[in-house]
Amino acid sequence: MQTVALVSCVSMKRSTPCQARDLYVSQWFLKARAYVEATKSPWFILSAEYGLVRPDQVVAPYERTLNTMGIEERRVWARLVLEALVPQLGGVDRLVVLAGERYREFLLPVLRRSCRSVEVPMAGLTIGRQLQWLNEKRS
Repeated sequence: MQTVALVSCVSMKRSTPCQARDLYVSQWFLKARAYVEATKSPWFILSAEYGLVRPDQVVAPYERTLNTMGIEERRVWARLVLEALVPQLGGVDRLVVLAGERYREFLLPVLRRSCRSVEVPMAGLTIGRQLQWLNEKRS
């Protein structure tokens, strides 16, 4: 079964351009990254600024977040992400989404039609519980 993971960006970032996997430095992102990399599955970052980002893609730091965008701006962002993501889902059976509600709200309906299984394992959990879940998955 082919799996792909999506991990949302976070506000804590390095101050200089670098590979996206290294740009985000919060404990949540570091744990989410470790979790998805341990699966050996392909993964992407959902960036508020750049859309869909490969982990090895070099990007500059930014301050944009979907949490402060209006609904129409989030819809436009989601369309751009889907345009980049859906063509890469050929043969993908399972999609694991590690992202908050604002990052997935307009993505999930389309993704559920593109993949047999779309999982949001930390849906509804507080940040503290998400960190606990990620810790348990790494053990």
